[in-house]
Amino acid sequence: MLVLDRLIGLASPEAALRRAVRLSDQGKAAEAFPLLTRSAKAGVAEAEYRVACCYLEGAGVPASRAEGARWLERAAGHGHVDAQTLLSGLCVHGLAGHSRERLFSEEEPGEPDFAAARKWAGQAAEAGSAKAQAVLAYVLTCGPEEMRDLDEAHRGYQRSAAAGCPEGCLGYALSLAPRTQDEAGRREVAEHLRRAAEAELPTAIYLLAVLTEQGVGVERDAAVAAELYRHAAERGQRSAQLRWGLALMEGRDVEQDTVLGESWMRRAALAGDPDAAALVGDLYVRNGRLPPNYAEAAGWYRRAAEAGHTAAARALGSLYLTGAGVAADPDEAARWLRVSAEAGHPASRVDLANLVLDGAGSTEDPARVAHWFEQAAAAGDLVAAFNLGLCLDKGIGVEPDAQQAAHWLRRAAEGVPEAQYMYGRMLADGRGVAADSEVARVWITRAAAAGLREAQVALAEMMVNGRGGPRDTAAALELFEKAAAEGHSGAMFALGALYAGGHGVPEDRMAAQRWFRAAAELGHGQAQLMLGRYLAEGAAGKADPAQARSWFEQAAAQGIEDAQADLAALPAPALQ
Repeated sequence: MLVLDRLIGLASPEAALRRAVRLSDQGKAAEAFPLLTRSAKAGVAEAEYRVACCYLEGAGVPASRAEGARWLERAAGHGHVDAQTLLSGLCVHGLAGHSRERLFSEEEPGEPDFAAARKWAGQAAEAGSAKAQAVLAYVLTCGPEEMRDLDEAHRGYQRSAAAGCPEGCLGYALSLAPRTQDEAGRREVAEHLRRAAEAELPTAIYLLAVLTEQGVGVERDAAVAAELYRHAAERGQRSAQLRWGLALMEGRDVEQDTVLGESWMRRAALAGDPDAAALVGDLYVRNGRLPPNYAEAAGWYRRAAEAGHTAAARALGSLYLTGAGVAADPDEAARWLRVSAEAGHPASRVDLANLVLDGAGSTEDPARVAHWFEQAAAAGDLVAAFNLGLCLDKGIGVEPDAQQAAHWLRRAAEGVPEAQYMYGRMLADGRGVAADSEVARVWITRAAAAGLREAQVALAEMMVNGRGGPRDTAAALELFEKAAAEGHSGAMFALGALYAGGHGVPEDRMAAQRWFRAAAELGHGQAQLMLGRYLAEGAAGKADPAQARSWFEQAAAQGIEDAQADLAALPAPALQ
């Protein structure tokens, strides 16, 4: 310290403060701090306030929020209005402020002390602080229920804004927006946001960009909106970083730059914006402007999901289900789908329930899944009604009840082809409902027309047998061929049986053997038996006992009893 400073330090606290202020103005914070401290310890409120600011900002002394708050309380207690105002803002954010510009910021708060904030803001507001008036209005808006008074908060914001406080302008715009019903009110909202934005408040800049993009209260101008998003993004506003990143990705009113766009979206995500994290994940999953990278996507989806983003939790569950970018893990898939489902995401409930119905997700509670289906089905969800019918039919999470299963499947049949097919089968079998082949055929026909392969095969069988309606072998043949072309082994076997003769179809043993082989190679036991017989007898060409034996053995391994007798009837294989 200079000799002059030491001499001043021995003089009055007020003189020490004056010298410290001059040094601070010259950028000599380290030299100013000891003088400020001496004056503050003597109880000079302005010095106490300045010492607090030094601690909060790390000016001339290592930063310390706790020391900053302690000195602010001393200054506020001595009636220093700026100290009371700053302290009230810090109390709102749990004494976690890095700077004096905390109100409406997006930094992670600590535990707020709204009672203390109201006390100090109230005192400063009474002393004429427009910013304190804004803080007090914020407490009345966002504090605990017993403190809230939205009408008084609105008036407080209005007084603060009228005094020219940027935070007051922002708060008044936010309070006025839901109250306004006409264009004049919307213009007033935009005007107050403009005033706050001119003071470089990031949230105000972002909101003004939103209004400008939508043409609410101001002239619509997408290019100006993009520039405002950029400006707010550079000031650290997370939502603006996301919007600016999307604009760059899509080339929306700016020159397209996917790398820079992804960088801004990533910045918003790293700052804690779950929507941004989910969208970055989407960028790496979808085959679009960035190369697919499922491992990268999984990391971003996890970040968003852990922040409560339900769609990201579902997406992460889907990655675990398919093993894309992560090791396949049905239980982990179920865990994330459950997180999304419990947050109310309807599609996740269906996904999770399907896992349970398929026997995956071993940690899940089938009873809870069935309950979700019941709730959604009662609300008119036809897919949920179908799944509830499945649960009741198979006894998954509930006691088996064929009658109730038929009831819910009938409801779902109004719009779900799978339900049409299942309800038709229950009618055909007389299970859970009185047997009625004609009505069964109607429902199965509807499901078949919707492209359901199982329904096409079932309808074809009814047409061959004349069950529930007239015989129509030609139409049945067409349906079987359609299902067989899509890999349905039962349809292939049926075609083999039709071409084998006796069903109104011209006999064609070569075609029959070809279809039996196609079904047999897909593991159809009866087809393996029939193919073995054709080969044993040479029904469609030269006999091949060795091949026949192989197919009989495969059929027998599947429990086809007749295959054992056919095996025994074959001549013993020749010794080599």
